[in-house]
Amino acid sequence: MILHRNVRGPVHRAGVRIALTLFLVGLGFCGIGVAQTEPPSVSAVDGGAGTQSGSGASNAAPQTAQAKGSISGTVTVLGGGVAVGAQVRLTRAGHAPVDILSNDDGQYSFATQPPGPFQLTISATGFETKVYSGSLGTGAVFIVPGIELDVARATTEVKVSATVEEVAQEQIEYQEKQRVLGFIPNFYASYVPDAAPLNPRQKFELAWKSVTDPMTIVGAGALAGIYQAADEYGGYGQGAEGYFKRFGATYGGVFIGTFIDSAILTSVLKQDPRYFYRGTGSKKSRLMYALGNAVMCKGDNKKYQVNYSTIVGSFITSGITFAYTPASDRSTSLYFQSTLIRIAEGGVAGLFQEFVVKKLTPHLKKDPPQP
Repeated sequence: MILHRNVRGPVHRAGVRIALTLFLVGLGFCGIGVAQTEPPSVSAVDGGAGTQSGSGASNAAPQTAQAKGSISGTVTVLGGGVAVGAQVRLTRAGHAPVDILSNDDGQYSFATQPPGPFQLTISATGFETKVYSGSLGTGAVFIVPGIELDVARATTEVKVSATVEEVAQEQIEYQEKQRVLGFIPNFYASYVPDAAPLNPRQKFELAWKSVTDPMTIVGAGALAGIYQAADEYGGYGQGAEGYFKRFGATYGGVFIGTFIDSAILTSVLKQDPRYFYRGTGSKKSRLMYALGNAVMCKGDNKKYQVNYSTIVGSFITSGITFAYTPASDRSTSLYFQSTLIRIAEGGVAGLFQEFVVKKLTPHLKKDPPQP
């Protein structure tokens, strides 16, 4: 029993001492560990730039970096190719615009951008400008949907102007609709002061239109009836035969005179066969202008000149009609008389055109074509 106690007593006391020693040593190591893991001050890290320490200083930088984000995207062109060197402008309220160019892959990127609304303007030579608007979230990475540039539409201003011949054609087509009282042809009057000159084909066209108009034929028939009733050109006789001879002579004179005066000679001499309505100025000036139409006309150069077409044409026409006039009615005085009457008809017709005809011609729905 004593051995047991002698043995257990020292052992028990040694265990207590060992445990106590270990505890104290443990406390020592803990103290050392705490001292060694104490964080250094900000001054040690920043080189004296500040005096703050602890966890507050270590968390401030990450929070500032997370507040900013980035904006990036790709610019392509129609057909799927990438747009290299396209200008991308970032615009934000309160910030100066930032311009960059898309890289070889058509990509662009704006880093460290504050959150909030933004606008991108993408442009490139030969392509239409595109605009994209969005809003960047806090610390977000904003991927802009692919922007495809369309080829710019070429805007070419083409002024299409009709040729002189085309304008003249429109004007004579308008004239061919002019009818006094709605049925009497008035094709040789122009209400466009600066009308386009007619070419030879158009002069012949107008002459043909005039002589083949039904009212021209009816008019010649009426005049032949008046001649027969008055027994003018008695050599033709009476009855149906006499009437048709008078009708042939009358209509022949109109047909031949129109083509010689208004088509053939006007083409050769480059003169305009139309009467150009003035409608302005004093009555006296208009009167003199209308009477002068017998011996004056407008040339194809739009300058007034002696109306050789009418003067020479009257002599030629009278000579032709004189050839088929009954021999009993032929005389030199009749030849000159008919010639002078034909010339004077131009002045009388001018008076009617200037003061009467227009008032009796129904207005067309639109104005005459202008040169």
